[in-house]
Amino acid sequence: MRILLFGIAKDIAGAPVITAEGVTSVAALRTWLYTKYPQLEHLRSLMIAVNKVYANDEDVLQPGDEIAVIPPVSGG
Repeated sequence: MRILLFGIAKDIAGAPVITAEGVTSVAALRTWLYTKYPQLEHLRSLMIAVNKVYANDEDVLQPGDEIAVIPPVSGG
């Protein structure tokens, strides 16, 4: 599964795109991300979008979904 990272999430992972396998829900993806990149857990909020729509932890992930990890955004 291909995961797009933005902002500080991209900086923490060291890449704009990462891959994960065996993750079937947004909650499982969040757990996988926090395990692989513990610094992500310290962010104020971390939104996950699936197919360009913000997702809930209960949402199921399908092969081919477009997944994006969106960290807190500050204006200016």
